[in-house]
Amino acid sequence: MASPSQDPLDPQLKAKLQQELRTPWQSLRRALWIALEASAALGLVIMVLRLVGGETVQPNDVVVQVGAVVLFAYLLWKDRSPRSEAGPGQTRNSGSQKRP
Repeated sequence: MASPSQDPLDPQLKAKLQQELRTPWQSLRRALWIALEASAALGLVIMVLRLVGGETVQPNDVVVQVGAVVLFAYLLWKDRSPRSEAGPGQTRNSGSQKRP
């Protein structure tokens, strides 16, 4: 019989669950950002090819496509997993304090 002080969960599973608690739905969000980024980039490529081919493209449409590419690239970059660069007992921002 296991005592109450022993943890019945595998340490790797426990770490994964704790990470999911800190950043819920991260995998799904990243998949969404990648899909939307690819769609915006493909639309921009098609617009550029139309311009090269001599067709007219509305400037507002180009601005929307460039904005979408930039926005989804930013969201994908912002939603990345934080790297543990800090040493034991330190937070990521503890080494970057401003000095007088």
